[in-house]
Amino acid sequence: MVANFYYPPLFSVAPMMDWTDHHYRTLARLISKHAWLYTEMLAAETIVHQKGNLDRFLAYSPDQHPIVLQIGGSNLENLAKATELANSYCYDEINFNCGCPSPRVAGRGCFGVRLMLDPKFVAEAISLIAANTDVPVSVKCRIGVDDHDSYNELCDFIYKVSSQSPAKHFIIHSRKALLKGLNPAENRSIPPLKYEYFYGLLRDFPDLTFTINGGITSIDEVNGALKAGAHGVMVGRAAYHNPWHILGHVDSAVYGAPRSDLTRRQVLEKYQIYGDSVVRKYGLGPTVRDIVKPLLGFFHSEPGNGLWKRKANSAFHTCTTVKSFLEETLVAIPDSVLDSPFGEPQSGRGDLFANIHGLLPTPYRAREVDAIAI
Repeated sequence: MVANFYYPPLFSVAPMMDWTDHHYRTLARLISKHAWLYTEMLAAETIVHQKGNLDRFLAYSPDQHPIVLQIGGSNLENLAKATELANSYCYDEINFNCGCPSPRVAGRGCFGVRLMLDPKFVAEAISLIAANTDVPVSVKCRIGVDDHDSYNELCDFIYKVSSQSPAKHFIIHSRKALLKGLNPAENRSIPPLKYEYFYGLLRDFPDLTFTINGGITSIDEVNGALKAGAHGVMVGRAAYHNPWHILGHVDSAVYGAPRSDLTRRQVLEKYQIYGDSVVRKYGLGPTVRDIVKPLLGFFHSEPGNGLWKRKANSAFHTCTTVKSFLEETLVAIPDSVLDSPFGEPQSGRGDLFANIHGLLPTPYRAREVDAIAI
């Protein structure tokens, strides 16, 4: 499927557990036609053990292309089986998670960001995944783990994985992870961003493709990162909490498409039809609350947003359809908000990367003997 879309993606929405589910991706695709969407991370073991119920985990509507399946795991056999089982769902790329700091993943599961300490295994995993699919395979990682956080150690990881596997696309969350003392939310904000590491990778690995992730919250910053040389930009929570103002400008401001005259009301009309078609599809779920959750940032910073959220909290207890939920709550939002097309992009730190090339770390020199020895 990937040949139908710009690759590697200029703009993508980060995989976020419990957030980038089918409901959010449906909303995101109604707003942007070009943004690449990622699934939540799915453990290879889940895919293998649920092979009789895979639609619940892997199915998506065709209009969600371009879409990437993110897989996590530390068992090579299961990673290979999971990839093979996912083939019939025709994802546009398979991404291997080496960046999640959650204790559920990096602790008991012994995968996610902990795998950055074992590049040999990562290379083996990527090789097996690639051998079981016809679409590109990529790696998402941090810039380091605990006290293994030097630029040279990051480069060693990239060098060893890329030289021993087909991985040529790396998505770099430009913070290290601390596995002890910080929870996942703190790992997204406390370790400092080191964008200079990312741009050092661009300099030192010119034959690879790199997407920058972490701390980017506006279209200004997306375009600033691209102007500074990033091959692609991945945005996470900003695209979830403020989808209209982030995703609404991706197609025109990043991909150069004509500006759309789409309105929030039009999006909600289509989303309501989708939502009511899947309520209770799997017995007890999804609930109206599950389906409406991605809409909670839809009126970010707009008049009526606070009142709408209060009405939403009440409506969750009484409404059994998305249609009735919207009828009960949208009275809080002025027609001028519902019926206005995308305005100008919200301003951001457009100069965030302006001087980044003056901050780059000392160039990396691959240590061939060490790489061969592992």
